[in-house]
Amino acid sequence: MVKKRNRSKLAIYPGTFDPITNGHISLIERAIGIFDQLIVAVSKSDAKQPLFSHQERFRLVEGSLRDLSNIQVIKFDGLLADLAGAYKACAIIRGLRAVSDFEYEFQMALMNRKLARNVETVFLMPSLSWVYLSSTIVKDVASNHGEISGLVPKIVADAIAKKLRH
Repeated sequence: MVKKRNRSKLAIYPGTFDPITNGHISLIERAIGIFDQLIVAVSKSDAKQPLFSHQERFRLVEGSLRDLSNIQVIKFDGLLADLAGAYKACAIIRGLRAVSDFEYEFQMALMNRKLARNVETVFLMPSLSWVYLSSTIVKDVASNHGEISGLVPKIVADAIAKKLRH
């Protein structure tokens, strides 16, 4: 017989989210179906030279997820394992779109396991309609005057249009 635990299951979904896409949101919806609570952690990631500032990305993620429950959006900079420990998370959510994502994600999962032994890495795939989608593709399409309204929430499409006009 399996003992029932009363402890709430909290997971962290980290990312740069530059910008958040419908693929990210698909993963978030899948994760909140599995875990009681989800922290969406917007990473500073200056090394990636993001289009949007850390604060702008945070606001876009918050705005895109405002209708979903059991989610907290935070900003973070530092080791993901430390963040998971501070929030007593039981899992880190990572997205996989293709085999090409796996090698990098697998290495990160092993390092996170070494740094935070009690935290599992859970790999999720977005729904099939979003498997091809990435933030980089969205930015490339938008910078070449392509239509992105079906790829990202409206708040994000508007922010990208405004950012690229300058």
